[in-house]
Amino acid sequence: MDSSLTALSPVDGRYRAATEGLAQLLSEAGLTRERVRVEAMWVLELAEVLPVAAARELNASARAGLQAMAKEPAADCAAAVKTIERRINHDVKAVEYYVRDALREAGATPAQLELVHFGCTSEDINNISYARLLARARSEQLLPALDALLGVLRNFAAANADLPMLSRTHGQTASPTTLGKEFANFEARLARARRRLERVEILGKWNGAVGNFNAHVAAFPALDWSQISSRFVARCDLTWNPLTTQIEPHDWIGEYCDALAAINVIGIDLCRDIWGYVSLGYLRQRPVEGEVGSSTMPHKINPIDFENAEGNLGLANAMLRHFAEKLPVSRWQRDLTDSTVLRNLGVALGHCLIAWRAALRGLGKIAPDEACLAADLADAWEVLAEPVQTVLRAAGVPDGYELLKAHSRGKPLTRESLAELVRGLPLPEAERARLLALTPAAYVGLAASLARIAHQP
Repeated sequence: MDSSLTALSPVDGRYRAATEGLAQLLSEAGLTRERVRVEAMWVLELAEVLPVAAARELNASARAGLQAMAKEPAADCAAAVKTIERRINHDVKAVEYYVRDALREAGATPAQLELVHFGCTSEDINNISYARLLARARSEQLLPALDALLGVLRNFAAANADLPMLSRTHGQTASPTTLGKEFANFEARLARARRRLERVEILGKWNGAVGNFNAHVAAFPALDWSQISSRFVARCDLTWNPLTTQIEPHDWIGEYCDALAAINVIGIDLCRDIWGYVSLGYLRQRPVEGEVGSSTMPHKINPIDFENAEGNLGLANAMLRHFAEKLPVSRWQRDLTDSTVLRNLGVALGHCLIAWRAALRGLGKIAPDEACLAADLADAWEVLAEPVQTVLRAAGVPDGYELLKAHSRGKPLTRESLAELVRGLPLPEAERARLLALTPAAYVGLAASLARIAHQP
């Protein structure tokens, strides 16, 4: 049977195509491969710094094997590590044994095998591995998907910058805008949120069982272990965190998750607004050949992509908020509650990708219905009560707001009744003429120029 049909999570089942790239990084296999890389990188680091023959005399075959593991572990390494783990019941120790076995086969001496996992706690390996994987997930998966969404929003805003649209505040008719300006609002918000995600500093620690280099100093007291640690973390393309317990405190992961959750909140707002515009008829959806909208109503074209996106964004944020609140909290120098939580990071990021790509898919199917937009504006003369009362204020006419309120609040306002009111206002003739020429469709302020502002990610 197709494995996607038996997957417990839709992230690895129904939506696997959207999350395949992420699964290569944050799956169990991806985490195992990264742990192997880090273990191999550390042995190579020790070969440079330890003042002992075992480090200095690492043979060419062993060195080449370590370099290969540090760059790209063997395709079957995750399965091999898992076999060892089933025997010893410890995932990180299984990685150590795998690397030791590979070095033994490459001709390393017994003393050189002891360099594997030297001075390390499991959390040295884990925190560096997760940090590197989340860095890659951000650069290779999340930001490109978000940039694709931003690009479509930017283009839609520019293409519809001049298209007038009736606003709705509190669900009621309000001062007109343009369709492009409303999409530009979302593009600007998402671009800002994207910058926040991109700027999250990704940290790593490498300092032993409780963060003090206890074992390192006991073995080689003359070495500058802080300097060695700092250099190694930098070589892992991370920022060194010198002050930790057994675990890197995960504050940066909380920031990373908060930044993602903020993006998703904006995404939910976007999806709901587009859903509403489709419902009003302002946006029409392009039918897809062969697609069915309803099992019983043949005419239906439902905004399912935006509904799917909204649902997945909510799921993602439920997890991301938990990660941000839970992961930075650990009893004393370490408890294990973060371990199982960290393993679900890929699930939350997967829901983000599913949602963003669903929204992108939905945006590719919509177009403005200009006739519907124009018809709503043509019947909304009440929105011109605002400019009339504001011009009265500007001219110093007392109680202009109250005059328009009495004339328009809760009452139908037509072109004719508004014109009759304007003709009787105590304003210069030129001002009355300007107000009489105004229409709801023309009353959009600077919306068109604002919609064209270029927002760079």
